[in-house]
Amino acid sequence: MLVGLLALGGCESSIDAGFDWGLPAGVEPPAVPADNPQTPEKVELGRHLFYDLRLSKNLNRACGTCHEQAKAFTDGFHRAVGTANDLHGHNTVALANVGYRSQLGWRSPMPDSLEQQLLVPLLGDDPIEMGMGGSEAQLLELLADDPRYVELFAAAFPDAPAGVSMVQLAQAIAAFERTIISVDAPLDRYLRGDEDAITPAAKRGWALFGSREVGCLGCHGGLDYASPTDAQGQPIAEAGYANIGLYNLEAGAYPDSAQGLIEVTGVASDMGRFRVPSLRNLAYTGPYMHDGSVISLAGVVDIFAAGGRVITSGPYVGDGRANPHKSPGIQPIDLNPEQRADLVEMLLALSDAGLVTDPGLASPFD
Repeated sequence: MLVGLLALGGCESSIDAGFDWGLPAGVEPPAVPADNPQTPEKVELGRHLFYDLRLSKNLNRACGTCHEQAKAFTDGFHRAVGTANDLHGHNTVALANVGYRSQLGWRSPMPDSLEQQLLVPLLGDDPIEMGMGGSEAQLLELLADDPRYVELFAAAFPDAPAGVSMVQLAQAIAAFERTIISVDAPLDRYLRGDEDAITPAAKRGWALFGSREVGCLGCHGGLDYASPTDAQGQPIAEAGYANIGLYNLEAGAYPDSAQGLIEVTGVASDMGRFRVPSLRNLAYTGPYMHDGSVISLAGVVDIFAAGGRVITSGPYVGDGRANPHKSPGIQPIDLNPEQRADLVEMLLALSDAGLVTDPGLASPFD
């Protein structure tokens, strides 16, 4: 069932000019698939489904459980926890601006659309997240028997036969997720010309961030500060993958719980390479890194300044600075305490308070 459903959402995408995205001037909306046009009715259906606990086998998980609005659509855990309370290998990925991305996970470029991707946590079994694989018929029957959903599905898909389908469910949730947009943080307003939007410390941090000596912009560019850029700071790809020297076990290995692209490609040099994460909303999305193993932004800056992390006790002892698979761009940076504090201030200025308070993104069940 999952394999067949993953064929959906593959049509050519375009900008949906008929939908009011409510974006600041000059900000383009995300592209939408031609077979899933954006409508207010579909978004509202998707919002209900996103927060409905009945979409998990044990009735204890909704999409909005692992992607809480108050935490910028993350969950605050070091690593995600599924419906059966099993611990997963990765920190929960933030959903802000997910509609602008096609590479959606920590370690694999596929699936590459929201319609496809959401079926993985819903139906997949490695790991089990929502745990609904094999229970699709029961789920659809449950929704079809709910008068609220009868009305919502009919409004969202007026030209479709009466009833509920997994394709419609996936399209509606994807439509809602495309409205989770974060482009109005203080740094955004500063870059649009509001000189008073950020503090002097954040301005110094921004100058450091883009400097050749510090070089953060080389990996953290673009709309989400997650794309590799050229010498002029222009994105050259949507996503980059990097080994930042977070671990160095035997022969440069990472812990078995999550080892990066090597789990997909089998290529030794892909050990420890994970998708470069967005830097947006870091005030809300900690702990940090692919496994939530760094608690503070100051700790993140310290690791990059050192050119990797040194672990001196516990099961993961090792000098990440010497990891043989570490990305070449991860090198020690000479930063004094004031400069480190300025970088943290700048990173915090990418946090969008409107995102975590927008009632249009909140649960309809509260």
